[in-house]
Amino acid sequence: MNFGIIPTAEASVTTLMKAIDTVIINPLITLLFALAVVYFLYGLARYLLSPDNEEIRKTSKDHMVWGVIGMFIMVSVFGILSIILTTLGETGIKINSTDITVQAK
Repeated sequence: MNFGIIPTAEASVTTLMKAIDTVIINPLITLLFALAVVYFLYGLARYLLSPDNEEIRKTSKDHMVWGVIGMFIMVSVFGILSIILTTLGETGIKINSTDITVQAK
């Protein structure tokens, strides 16, 4: 029973998923991907700047490996979200230079 006093909104699961994806998950994926790239580059710089110290080289290799793993995870999350949105009836994720939008059928 709606008397028009309190506005109500009706949304589907697809609309909710698009909103969560656009507002929360995509910026988080971008931030974490950037952090993984910085972590990888930090390891690479330490590796190249200390050719004599084996301990630093070993930890630098670990930094590079974990940076690559982080980048892989972020790309995988983006792919999984694309699969979920496609399953829900979306045609795919369109990436613009300003933001990421979802195209409906």
